[in-house]
This record gives sequence, structure tokens and C-alpha cells, in this order.
Amino acid sequence: MRDDFETEPDAPFTDAGDPRWGSIDDLDLEERHVLRRVAGLSTELEDVTEVEYRQVRLERVVLAGVWTEGTVRDADRSLAELALLAETAGSVVLEGVIQRRDSPDPATYLGSGKARELREIVVETGADTVICDGELTPGQLRQLEEIVKVKVVDRTWLILDIFAQHARSREGKAQVSLAQMQYLLPRLRGWGESLSRQAGGRAGGATGGVGTRGPGETKIETDRRRIRHQMSRLRKQLKEMESSRTTQRAARHRAGIPGVAIAGYTNAGKSSLLNRITGAGVLVENALFATLDPTVRKARTPSGRDYTIADTVGFVRHLPHQLVEAFRSTLEEVVHADLILHVVDGSDDAPEEQISAVREVLNEIGAGQVRELIVINKADIADPQTIAALLRLEPRAVVVSARTGLGFDELLDTIEHDLPSLLEDIEVHVPFSRGDLVSRAHRQGEVVSVEHDESGTLLRARVPESLANELRAADVA
Repeated sequence: MRDDFETEPDAPFTDAGDPRWGSIDDLDLEERHVLRRVAGLSTELEDVTEVEYRQVRLERVVLAGVWTEGTVRDADRSLAELALLAETAGSVVLEGVIQRRDSPDPATYLGSGKARELREIVVETGADTVICDGELTPGQLRQLEEIVKVKVVDRTWLILDIFAQHARSREGKAQVSLAQMQYLLPRLRGWGESLSRQAGGRAGGATGGVGTRGPGETKIETDRRRIRHQMSRLRKQLKEMESSRTTQRAARHRAGIPGVAIAGYTNAGKSSLLNRITGAGVLVENALFATLDPTVRKARTPSGRDYTIADTVGFVRHLPHQLVEAFRSTLEEVVHADLILHVVDGSDDAPEEQISAVREVLNEIGAGQVRELIVINKADIADPQTIAALLRLEPRAVVVSARTGLGFDELLDTIEHDLPSLLEDIEVHVPFSRGDLVSRAHRQGEVVSVEHDESGTLLRARVPESLANELRAADVA
């Protein structure tokens, strides 16, 4: 029975040119429905003492995916990313299996027969959790758990769990809590034994009186009502925090300071890039979603022009919609940026897929029209052929290494070239008593010419909006 889904140890499925493992359209019925183990995903430690220590605090998981389109390489890469997510969440990956189907089974995700085979793998490995590579419906979660007899978690909840672990600021924690509640609300499980909080022991009795008969409000209804109340409270808090950020952003804009936002796939090196440009000292960690809370710092172009640069949360394939909604206020830094530095991991196996996944999220949040500069990072460890292929796809891209500093002179020059001007052209006559305004024009803007007469200074300059308004108010011409 095990031969149905075990791979040969000496022949891992890595040859994308093999017709047996090409497109799903090339597979016959039997090959489509086999449950195939994916080699190389196990992160279980071999040292017994360390295993015993880790088992106390880490869950032991089996991964399960459904392959519906693309090649076997695509399916394996997706499950490998799920394994990285599971490790980031603090789990030990014991096994990974993929089934080929035209679409996930609407009842159990894998299908009842393959779910029973998955149960055998769970028993064999001693796993206590199954993580599915997709978002499962409440019914799929419930029925799959009934078959495998252990906890079942889908990709969405796994990512939400990672965010919950990494959130540090008050806003970040509120955003994650809201996303978790949005996910949980339709998945609360209610069973008929939870009776009324209103009718007490006389529920359903003939003498209970008006309004006291029947089951009343069940526990599940109470839980849902409480969750909705908490969600409303969190949205109000996030709205207040968003208002504060909007005020700060507007002040920077009035001062003529353009904004740059760093966006990209998780673990592409965004925080390292920010540190290299500004010396911000932001946490840099080789882990998925190490940065959740946005960091805004000041920076200066080679010619001395000021701008702000913001690090943002990393994206990932199939980023849960709940997260995009909950983090929308944080992602406003990207939406309202004047330039997006789209950081790509040049050492990844499929960087073009990272670019596509990030652009999908950017379009979803309304940032698709913002000027974008592709920054190919990790050039010091990337395959030169991969870099060359990316440059053919994105000819304006800049190749850098945030670790070594390679390419940063070109990057800073390109940022300066791509930043829009937020300065206004003015021509005013300023009285000598307001020499402070002329000094600010020199300091904050670009002075074209200065002429003096008996009553004041004729100033031609390009200055921020707020200063332009003050100069116009002081104009004596």
C-alpha cells in the first residue's frame, strides 16, 4: 500500500523535463491521484538529546498539498516554502506529501481515501499537526481533522500565527489580532449542547414565561458576538493610529520631502537594504516575516536632497486576504510613496515568481501605479545567469548586495533620478524684515536668483508648499 505514494530514494522527482512529471494535463488518472512524498523537507534533528528538548516546545508537523496546475517543480517549491513557514512558526517538519487533482476535494481537501493514507503517515511519524498548503473551508478543516485525528492548520492560519509571534508594536499586535478574528469568525464550531445563558434550568419548560422558552443564545453565538465587538474596537483603534500616520505623512509632503517605500518578498533583504542606506540599525534576521512594524527613516541623496524611506512587511505567495485588510493602514506607506524600491532575492530559485507575487499584492492595495524600481539583492551569492535573466525581464533594475555594499552608488544615483520634485516655483518680493523666509528658502529649497532693492528682496526659487504659502503671504509687491 505504501508504494502508492512513496518516491524511490535514489530517484527524487527533480527532472522537470521528464514527461511523467510535467504539466498536470499530461498525467493519466492514476498518476493524478497518487499521494507523493516530497523528499528533503524533514527538519527533524538527529541528535537525540536535542530532539527530546525540542519536542517539549515544538509541534511535529506533516505537510499536505494539492497540485492543480503547473509543473512538479512548482508544486515542490510551494511545499518547500510551506516548510519554511512552519519552521518559522516553531515546528519540526517530519514529512511532506502532494496529491495531484484538478481541484481540491470540496469535503476533505485531499479526498477521503487520501486523507486516510495521510492518517497512516501521521501515525507512522508521530506527528501532532497537519498543515495544508492552501486555505481550507470550515467544513474541510472539520472533516479532515475527523479523519487524521490530529489538529489541522491551513496556510492562512500558519501565516497569521507567524505574524502574531513577530508583532511588537501596539499597532502591529492590533492588526494581527484583527486578522485572526476575521479568519476565526466563520470557523467557530458550535455544538448543540451549549444551551441558553438566559433561560437557566427552566429552558423549554411550559411555565417558563414569555421570552424564556427554547434554547436561547448558544455559546457559539455568544462567542461570535464577543468577537465582533472586539473586531469593532480594534478597527477603531487602528483608525486612530492611521489618522496619526496620515498627519505625519502630510506634514512631510508639505515640507517638500518625497517618500520612498521598500517593498518585496519576505526575506528578500529589505531591512538590510534600509540599514545600508540609512544606518537605521533595524533587526535583520534570516527568517520569514522578521519585520512587521514599519520603520521610517530620513535619508539623503548624493546631491544632498532629503527624503524618507520606509521598510514594510514582506509579502508572500497567496498572502491571506485577512492580513492585507488588517495591515492596510501600515501598507498606506507604500500606497502614498513617491517611489517603491521593489527588493528581489536574486539568489532565489524563482525570483520572477517573487516579483509577480509582490506586484499582485501592490495592485490589491492600490499601489500598482506608484513608480517602481526593481532592486535585485544578494548579488554576492546569486547565480550570474539568474541575474542576467532578471535584467532581461527588468532592464531598469539595479543589482546590489546589501551585505557587501556592491551596487549601492548606482542605486542611490537612480533613487535621486527617480524621485519626483515636490517643490513649487515662486517669484516674490520679500521685505527685509522677513529675511528669515529668504534664509529658509536657501535651506529648504532651490534658489534661482536673489535681487535686492530699497524695499526688500526679489526672490525666485523652488520651495516646499508650506514655505511657498508663507512667502506669498509676506509678498509686498
